[in-house]
Amino acid sequence: MSRKRMITKKKKIVLLVGTTALVGSAAFAMTGTGNAGQRQGNESSRCNGLARLGADHQRFIANERANPNVNSRARIANSIAAIRQIRQQQQQSAGCNGSGRRRAAQVVCAGSTVTLSGEGGAPAASSDQFPAGTQLRVTNLDNNRSTTVEVNSPSGSCVLLNNAAFEQVREPGKNVIRNVRVERVG
Repeated sequence: MSRKRMITKKKKIVLLVGTTALVGSAAFAMTGTGNAGQRQGNESSRCNGLARLGADHQRFIANERANPNVNSRARIANSIAAIRQIRQQQQQSAGCNGSGRRRAAQVVCAGSTVTLSGEGGAPAASSDQFPAGTQLRVTNLDNNRSTTVEVNSPSGSCVLLNNAAFEQVREPGKNVIRNVRVERVG
């Protein structure tokens, strides 16, 4: 006599939750592996989204003032607090100005070359001119490839790129970028 195996409802739920977590983490990993241009596009869309949200709150406040009711004072106060928080996020977001457009990048390290530091890890840079946390966009003008990196340590030159960042902009067989533009973006 054969015995039929059955999956209980509890096991089905556990399998569903596990599968959902696996798919979600894979999707998260895939969105984090884009190139620098995609990250810049995401920053730009974040700037635009924050600007739209601020404008929506401004319109809401104007509408509440034009058509007041017993709850208008509290609603206006909440919207004003939200606008303050939006402005704070715009200031903290790399490259945002209050209008939703990106600030122009500041060209730095004129005439310098960019070399490979040999360090591993996620794309990053080290610098003797910028503190940790500074965002720099490094463009190889020979092939028009660029990457945006965060300075995470001091070095002996304007910019040293780690292995991952250097691979994004290098020309095959070269370990120095002589024709380069370095911009401070955040």
